[in-house]
Formats: sequence, C-alpha cells, structure tokens
Amino acid sequence: MEQENPSRSIPQQIQREVRQRCGFGCVICGFPIYDYDHMKEWSKVKEHIAEDITLLCPEHHREVTSGILPREVVIKANESPFNLRQGHSKPMGLYYAGDTCEFLIGGNQFTMDSPQGVAGQMAPIMVDGMPLLNFIFIDGHLLLNVQLYDENNEVILYIKENQLVYGIETWDIQMVGKTLTIREKARKILVNMTFETPNKVIIDKARLLFNGAEILIKKNVMLIGNDVCHIQGTTFSNIPIGVCIGNNPYTASVGVYLTHVNRYLKQSDEASELEKDILNETLKTQ
Repeated sequence: MEQENPSRSIPQQIQREVRQRCGFGCVICGFPIYDYDHMKEWSKVKEHIAEDITLLCPEHHREVTSGILPREVVIKANESPFNLRQGHSKPMGLYYAGDTCEFLIGGNQFTMDSPQGVAGQMAPIMVDGMPLLNFIFIDGHLLLNVQLYDENNEVILYIKENQLVYGIETWDIQMVGKTLTIREKARKILVNMTFETPNKVIIDKARLLFNGAEILIKKNVMLIGNDVCHIQGTTFSNIPIGVCIGNNPYTASVGVYLTHVNRYLKQSDEASELEKDILNETLKTQ
C-alpha cells in the first residue's frame, strides 16, 4: 500500500549508501559539500531509492534545478563519479586568518598569539616528530595543516595550508556545515572536527592514530597510549608543541612530553571502556 504523504527526508542508511557510491562528493566536480539529488523527479516518484539518488555540489544542484545543466549530464557523471576517478576529494579551501589561533581538543585548549605577524607555529599533538595538526603563522597568514591516519598509517585526511582533501577508502565521510565526520564503520567515529573559522578548530570526538600510538578524544578528556596519560581541562598557551609522544627532533618548548607509550597493545579496562564511549554513536547518527 502506498504512503499518502511520503517523507522527503532521506533515511540515514540510504544517505550513507549514496555517499559511499559517489565517493563522498559531487559526482561532477568532487566538491565535498553537496546536496542529495533525486535523478528521478521527487514529485513524480515520491520514493527514496539509493541508486536513483546522487550527490551534487550546491552550484551544480542549482544549475540542474534551473535547467541550465541537463539531467543527462548528471546521470552520466553518476555512473563514474569524479572522486572515484581521482582517488580523493577535490580540494576545498578553509578560510583561516588572523594573529591568534586555537585548537580545542577533548576540552583542552591550545592557543597561540602572533603579535605583529611574527612567524611561528603551534602543534597541539605530535607523534614521533610528526605534527598531526598545526597552525602556522607566516607572512601575515594563518595556515591550518592536518594529517590524520588509520591503523595502517594510511592518510585519511590531509589539510595543507588551508586546503582540505580526504581519501575515499574510508567507510564513511560526511561534511555537514562546518563539521567533518569520518567513520571507520557503523556508529564508530574516527574523527569529528569542526572548522570554526577564522582561527579555531574543535575536535570533540576522535581516535587519532600514528605509528601505533593512539589518542582517544572525548568532549572533555584526552586519553593517550592506553591510559598512560589523561589530559583534562588544561590550557596550553603559546607553547609550540602541546603534547609530544615518542621521539622529538625539535628544540621547541613542549607542554607534555611522553617518551614511552603503549602502542596498539591490549587495552586496560578503563581505556577500552572510554574507546567504546568515544567510538560508539547512537543509531540516530549512524
């Protein structure tokens, strides 16, 4: 029996299936901010079928709606999405600027000032000399750099001087407004990151990995190396390296230096419970 008033809201499971099939971006240009587009006109079919839905950036969605972009072009692009051909998303610019910057990670604040445009950088988390995130002040510009990895040290998110690119091998990637969410499987988040331009990044949930080191992040706590170190409610101000794990080839000041941490070993009960709490989402947000 047909529904009299079918909902225009696409079920989460179908949205995710469409994202995966389309390479997490506009099928025409690969841009990571997109709308869900019914290739068969909604007013006629009034149903949500994954293979009949595609992803279009706001510009291409507007063009197809106005009739400037032929529907046939969209259907052809849907058969071979841009990002699947490229192997990664199209770069997206982030608008960072100013003489102050801040990371808010697990409720811990990492800040730096650059008076009168003095060059400098601030890395809140570094593992074996690799800054997983940092802000750089140079020539009057504020540049965000991020390199995040999976358990095999494969890059899943890359931001180079405010240009964001992500790989498409991850199970699910979603950009909603200013927040990027990367999931490794159903209801398991690898990172939830909000870009609060012009000078702030917020990470309220994550499992950051590199060279076997694991940093678990929840809204109000950071747990490092299988319960080796808890960091909670701490402010790091004008410290170039906030938390340094393992080898440090630099002479810059460090807030917390952990020379030895457990690397992908059996977890303590407390760490295991926290990881479950961090990674497991509710069914509403799968």
